Amino acid sequence: MGTEVSAKAVMELRELSGAGVMDCKKALAEAGGDMDAALRLLREQGIKVAGKKAVREASEGLVLSYIHGEGRLGVLVEVNCETDFVARTDDFRDFCKKVAMQIAAKEPLAVRREDIPVEVVEEEKNIYRAQLRDSGKPANIVDRIVDGKLEKFYEESCLLDQAWIHDESSGSVKDVQTGVIARLGENVVIRRFSRFELGR
Repeated sequence: MGTEVSAKAVMELRELSGAGVMDCKKALAEAGGDMDAALRLLREQGIKVAGKKAVREASEGLVLSYIHGEGRLGVLVEVNCETDFVARTDDFRDFCKKVAMQIAAKEPLAVRREDIPVEVVEEEKNIYRAQLRDSGKPANIVDRIVDGKLEKFYEESCLLDQAWIHDESSGSVKDVQTGVIARLGENVVIRRFSRFELGR
């Protein structure tokens, strides 16, 4: 196998990555015992595996409620997975709770881009064009600026595009979801949510 891998290193990598013992052992051997390189290898493999799992049907899961500020703000979110077994794991439940907290804090309009009504997107584009009307910039430059502003709108308004508030170094909510799929070995889908705020 090349590099001899200690059980201690395998367990440390397992703790860091959430991957199986054999996967950790193999990654460490491939990486010549380098922990960071092994972690990178596991993440790359996990993303590939998660991509395949993301097309599988997810009809189990959890509807979770999160109440904040002594009942002034509440969120209901449905997150699906493939089996009841995974739905009961702490990892899955922790992800669901953090998603609900994300929705409470960041007020997304929808889970994904395609869920935002076309007329809302068109209205945003019209506002951006109106802002640039007197800029004197050529039409192709205006189009590029509008596209850039629209991308920013999606990053703020779509749950999956938002930066993960619990650890921004983890990337977007979608990136974290992909990591959960890789760890749990099942497709995980944020299906829908409702956010309620007193007086709004």
